Amino acid sequence: MKQIVLPRTDLSVSRFSFGTGSLVRILSPQDRQRMLFAAADAGFTHFDTSPYYGFGVAERELGALLAARPELTVATKAGLYSPGGENASNAAIILRKAAGKIFPALTKPIVDLSVARARASLDASLKRLRRESVDLFFLHEPEVALVQTDEWLRWLEAEDRVRHFGIALATSRLKAFLETDHPLARVVQTQDSLEGREADVLAAHGRPMQLTYGYLSSRDAAGRADAAPTLAAALARNAAGSIVVSTTKVPRLQQYLNVSNA
Repeated sequence: MKQIVLPRTDLSVSRFSFGTGSLVRILSPQDRQRMLFAAADAGFTHFDTSPYYGFGVAERELGALLAARPELTVATKAGLYSPGGENASNAAIILRKAAGKIFPALTKPIVDLSVARARASLDASLKRLRRESVDLFFLHEPEVALVQTDEWLRWLEAEDRVRHFGIALATSRLKAFLETDHPLARVVQTQDSLEGREADVLAAHGRPMQLTYGYLSSRDAAGRADAAPTLAAALARNAAGSIVVSTTKVPRLQQYLNVSNA
């Protein structure tokens, strides 16, 4: 898969990055591992995760791949955390997800934008990821008014376990960070679509697209026969960055490789 140097960083990443938010929908741990290793074999070199994804499952499963393939890059996040913690068993996670359909609070993320919680979260994420450092560390869906900027900057700029940092958030929250040229917004991961062109807010503030997502909204939409033109148009739109995508079906990885190299 074609590689790019992510704008405003020295990170070389694949044109499509593999998002692990849907990994928990694969019920078998063995099948999760098969999915992740197949993604790496298909040319994905950058993987995006969070302690909130799958109540910790995504980071734990990704750790095996990262241990075996140290050349891969990884992004994780802080700010949104799993109710019940990130170390629950598969059975407990299934029960929580089922009960959450009746009682949504059981699956609603815990929001904590404190540096103390983020520092502890990074410690735990690195253990699950089996890494001594992460390539990207994002504040996850932050609100600018709730971020103690100076405290975050002092920590992150001195934190040698974080190669680059930034924010990962919906465009509805992004404008406030861009209007002030916020120092934590060095790398931005945000939503975009061909129809809504939400990420145009970046260009309006003189910023390149770095990491974008959301071009295929339905589950495993990359398997559709008409997905290739959408993916190609997405790459043309985010011409210098990487697009975060996801699938739970191994055969559907080939389409990303084909589109990237077309």
